[in-house]
Amino acid sequence: MNIDLSGKRVIITGASRGIGRAIARAFARDGARVAICARDPQAVAETGKELESSAAAVIARSVDVTDTAAVQAFVAEIAEAWGGVDVLVNNAGQGKGGNLDTLTPEDILAHANVLQMGHFRFVQAVVPFMRRQRWGRIIEINALAGVVPTPEGIPSVINRASCVALSKSLGMSLPKDNILVNSLNMGWIDTGQWDRHFKEMGPGVTREEFDEMVMKVVPLGRYGRPEDVAGMALFLASDYANFISGASIDIAGGMGGQIAYFPTLKRDFTESIRQRRENAAQD
Repeated sequence: MNIDLSGKRVIITGASRGIGRAIARAFARDGARVAICARDPQAVAETGKELESSAAAVIARSVDVTDTAAVQAFVAEIAEAWGGVDVLVNNAGQGKGGNLDTLTPEDILAHANVLQMGHFRFVQAVVPFMRRQRWGRIIEINALAGVVPTPEGIPSVINRASCVALSKSLGMSLPKDNILVNSLNMGWIDTGQWDRHFKEMGPGVTREEFDEMVMKVVPLGRYGRPEDVAGMALFLASDYANFISGASIDIAGGMGGQIAYFPTLKRDFTESIRQRRENAAQD
């Protein structure tokens, strides 16, 4: 299978690091024209500079996805410079933890403004250009927690579920204009956050013990890589996927309902480490 996206005009949000950056690199290597955005102006400029060696063309801008006018201006700039937009990868956004006892309604709304509304703003901005040319591909980067609810992390659960629902709804309403919309739902993709989670365990925990605990819910037995996501994004943007719309695809190494057990697993692991430390102190 030879996926050729030469000359395609691609917008990738949240592309200065992690999954977004890997997807941007993949489209650039395939000869696409790549427009990226993220909040951090220095980080997005550095990524844009890196992409110049492989992409057909690059535009990199600092954009806040909660700013409707800024989103519309960015998309309009791309469409004017390149004559349209072919592919949107809605990647911006991150997880947020919390439960009924720790969250305020405003916490959830602020997270929703980045995820639900951030994704909606970009779709609303690109669709007129895609309709005009009667061709478009929209790829929503979501999370498994939006498909399989967990007992913790309420903002991520409900806001990701909304994003998956948005993708499915658009995947049914937009194909009449030859615009296909699909969702990719991430499992444990290692973009550096697991290093942070490990450090939060404190002293006395080896990385091997921590990884073993995390991997108990992942049938494939390893963390996903950003490149594991990029390959599927390329496929969905290509003509090989021209009869796929409204799909919800988990990129999670076989993990499904097992994710719901992870909060309990983590609490039990933390408690066992606490007891180990107490026993060591007594000795």
